[in-house]
Amino acid sequence: MTLDVTKTILKEILYLRNLFLQENNFQIRYNSRHERGLTDSYIVMYDKEKIGYGSVAGYENSDDRDTVFEFYIIPSFRHLSSAAFLKLLHSSKALFIECQSNDFLLTALLYEYGQKIHANTILLEESSTSDIKIDKILFRKRSENDVIFEHKAEPVGDYVLELNNEVVATGGFFLHYNMPFADLYMEVKEDCRRKGLGSFLIQELKKQCYLTGRVPAARTGMENVASKATLIKAGLKIAGFLLLGEIKLQR
Repeated sequence: MTLDVTKTILKEILYLRNLFLQENNFQIRYNSRHERGLTDSYIVMYDKEKIGYGSVAGYENSDDRDTVFEFYIIPSFRHLSSAAFLKLLHSSKALFIECQSNDFLLTALLYEYGQKIHANTILLEESSTSDIKIDKILFRKRSENDVIFEHKAEPVGDYVLELNNEVVATGGFFLHYNMPFADLYMEVKEDCRRKGLGSFLIQELKKQCYLTGRVPAARTGMENVASKATLIKAGLKIAGFLLLGEIKLQR
């Protein structure tokens, strides 16, 4: 019996990727890389059976194909994961491994084959329903007549907070993640921060997210203490971390 990993086209791995998404029932941070044509796909074969796949993209979305960011083996053959992953590394000549810590299979392989491992992003998921109330604040859809303050971190969202006829925060959610998840974002006017507006806005965005048939999720940088606190206050919880490591030389 032979184990082999060869390059293929995206279409050939999609049914296996559906199993990956079903098993990992959480927001996949780089889900849209596939549909944007930013990945190379590899099929894992064992005795002429297709038992898994691997996906490789560019480090920090470069044009290179040097970073393994998805890897899946069907449960019946999971004992072959380590050997299959090593063959993927040899076949793809990847230099890095990137994964979410809540993806247990790839995280285990990251620690087996990686070095200089670090986290750069906190991943958050829905946890509870908050009940934040702030007097005189109106949450509504953004209109074309709104005067929007300068944004420095996030895009201008489809929803706003209004105080005394002034837009003091905007936010929204991205829909290019795996169903049913969406990614929340927001920005508060600089002189209106530290007043609970961010958490209130996230709370209301969560409601809108559900009304569109999506489950809210979010992410923030490791050093962004204020953003993490804002998201947690609005009922999210830490679900994992985005990890990156260099691949150790295989002797």
